[in-house]
Amino acid sequence: MTFATEIDIPRELLRRFECAESVLVLTGAGISAESGVPTFRGGGNTAVWKGMPFDVISSASMVQRNLAAVWEWFDFRRGVLQSLEPNEGHRAIAQWERLVPELTLVTQNVDGLHQKAGSQSVIELHGNIWRARCTSCETRYAITPDEDRSDLCVSCGYPLRPDVVLFGELLPAGAFELAGERASSCDLCFVVGTSSLVYPAASIPEIAKAAGAYLCEINPEPTPLSHICDTVIRGKAGEVLPLISNQNKLSTATANQVNIR
Repeated sequence: MTFATEIDIPRELLRRFECAESVLVLTGAGISAESGVPTFRGGGNTAVWKGMPFDVISSASMVQRNLAAVWEWFDFRRGVLQSLEPNEGHRAIAQWERLVPELTLVTQNVDGLHQKAGSQSVIELHGNIWRARCTSCETRYAITPDEDRSDLCVSCGYPLRPDVVLFGELLPAGAFELAGERASSCDLCFVVGTSSLVYPAASIPEIAKAAGAYLCEINPEPTPLSHICDTVIRGKAGEVLPLISNQNKLSTATANQVNIR
């Protein structure tokens, strides 16, 4: 295992990035925290919204009991996110779509910052806070910052709810399965800004590693996944990921100059 403590990108990682046919990136709350996104995660008896802990107001049972309160909470969250912008980590991953033959981006985040940075195809394991979903027919609707949110489905008239995975709910149908399939066939897997504590998302890099992929973790702190990684870089996504892109482009440019000569 290679450890990098001062943003020092191992040559082996750069070589594998340059040669990879298929790259998978799994991102968690850490990458968005660098843009100012609060985790909103309480814990224990921490009251985060009108006396209710995070895992109560953000639960499937609360949708059944008091959907209006759930919407009030998620409307507040979108208000916090509205002015935030993607950071250099988000932008680097979006750029990678043009640098590697196949890039699979899997995120546990619901803030939409990857799409805002330009990523075209994102597997959202936990949904998206900028969408609503019908509680009956499951028709989805975009929520825009400058328009009033609708409360009812135009297709069937049933109430809408936030299109995010709440406590007590399963992941969206097919999302984890697709991520697992891509993980089992990737050459290189990055785990970025995630605690690696939340399953089944945490099993995606394990699937990649078991299938023979080179595994790189980018996180300021150790995680339960660190010990199985081939490379661990202790740093922030916004500082580390652009270095991988830039050094790869520099390497390619140098190689091209040599070929020309």
